[in-house]
Amino acid sequence: MNIEDHKLLIFDLDGTLYEDTDHFEYHAKNLQQKLPVDKQEAFWKEYQEMLEGKHSLTIGSVYDTRNDVILTIDPETYLVQEVREWSGEKWDVSQVQKVYSNKILLDFSNFVAIGDGWWLPFANAIHYGLTTDDTYDSYVKTKEYMVSEQFQLTITPGLNEQLREWGKERTLVLLTNSEAYDVNNLLTSLQLQDVFDEVVPSAMKPGQTEYHFTNMMEKWQVSSEETISIGDNFINEIAPAVQLGMKAILINSASADVHHPYVQVISSMQEICNTKSSEA
Repeated sequence: MNIEDHKLLIFDLDGTLYEDTDHFEYHAKNLQQKLPVDKQEAFWKEYQEMLEGKHSLTIGSVYDTRNDVILTIDPETYLVQEVREWSGEKWDVSQVQKVYSNKILLDFSNFVAIGDGWWLPFANAIHYGLTTDDTYDSYVKTKEYMVSEQFQLTITPGLNEQLREWGKERTLVLLTNSEAYDVNNLLTSLQLQDVFDEVVPSAMKPGQTEYHFTNMMEKWQVSSEETISIGDNFINEIAPAVQLGMKAILINSASADVHHPYVQVISSMQEICNTKSSEA
């Protein structure tokens, strides 16, 4: 798809404008230390299995915190297609239909979309008995670590220049679940603090994604055909865009085998930097 044919570009932040992953391990280690000693080894073993794709919980799945089970959902209808126990045992179809007959609400509390590397240690920690307060405390500490001298974000070659070039004739918007303070720090570290026409933090994606997309198109007076969503999370940024008739660019996701005329899959933002167009 030709990016230059579009007037509004909506970007995610984490995993999109930077692709470092060391902070996820830092987060996981913080959570591990909060657990009783007799659970720490098992927690870490399962986390490594998740990273290696050997666990039922994977990026792209949904974790039901109340029932401690792992769901596969249709990203367009939010209906549950498959349920697995934490151990991997699959539910039969009749049980799935009985317990999950209606579409689910991805609310960061009861139903958590495992959209990127932040959520693997979160779900693992909840499974082993930690609370959401425990996980949030670790998340805050990890964000602080990410802007400390101990951590250095990797700047994608050509990204700054390409965003500024696109911004000359297009509207650039940043839509992220990260909080404003974190966003400002990260953009400063990435030297992107003055690039975007609009920055929307605490966006509550995916629940509020469609709402934000619709408002942005109305605000900037563009059609869905003139708008692209760019992100690494299929549920958060790609499926809602397609449903609204927008185009989308999916970055290095576990859902990278998707085939849709409105979706282009790339391995990194660098793949579309310093090029005038990119053909899907």
